[in-house]
Amino acid sequence: MYASTLLVSFLGASTVIAAPTWPTLNWDAAKPDGLDTVSEYFNMLAQKVESGKWLSSAPICDISKAQMAEAPSPLEPPSPGLTLKHVAIGRGTQNYTCDTTNATAVPVAVGAVATLFNASCVASTYPDLLQVLPKLALQFDLTPQENTRMGPTNLIISGHHFFTNNTTPFFNLDTAQYQIGEAGCAKDSQTDAPADAPKGKNGDKAVAWLRLKTRTGSTGNLQEVYRIETAGGSAPATCKGMPAAFEVQYAAQYWFWEGDSQA
Repeated sequence: MYASTLLVSFLGASTVIAAPTWPTLNWDAAKPDGLDTVSEYFNMLAQKVESGKWLSSAPICDISKAQMAEAPSPLEPPSPGLTLKHVAIGRGTQNYTCDTTNATAVPVAVGAVATLFNASCVASTYPDLLQVLPKLALQFDLTPQENTRMGPTNLIISGHHFFTNNTTPFFNLDTAQYQIGEAGCAKDSQTDAPADAPKGKNGDKAVAWLRLKTRTGSTGNLQEVYRIETAGGSAPATCKGMPAAFEVQYAAQYWFWEGDSQA
């Protein structure tokens, strides 16, 4: 009887979690050329709410049913024995430096910063909605003030992503709401994003899909992390006209796998 109402809250209930120094989304700053994406999301959501009117109960959040997308040039699958622990949408910036004395120099990647939003239940029950979320997230500008949820999706913050040095991505998934774990990682492999992957606000291509392995000291039994379904984030081909340091906005899905140590 109340399944359609439960369905909306099932897609993500808002909880107050303060983290004011991290990038967030500004729902009032949707890019004009991104309105089609916003409309696509709301149309999909409306269809699911309408279908939910005929359900006797809300869908069950069972992360074991989530299926991770495969890249056109596939990455290695998760190691045997690992199970999916968490799925998040990351929204933030890829960071680069340039040699301003050499216009033909190639920008150098120096890490990333992103807020992670819990999308585990969406991944397990509505994979079509999940696929739209990185593209949707990229339609909204980053602001210096942190909100508790990702735009209209109602997905709440499950952690943060940053780099401890130029080569070590780090994920902190321990918050007031969740205790999932922390992990410093090393890149295991990568593959180019699909040719039709969403571009950034300045036409920048989607960054590569990655398979990461956690380093010693990680908690929560986290073993592997995949960055897939990327949107935007790539630097220009050369440093011509670029400052010494700059950021490129991006969004992506992050899939976290747990299990006993493979070492």
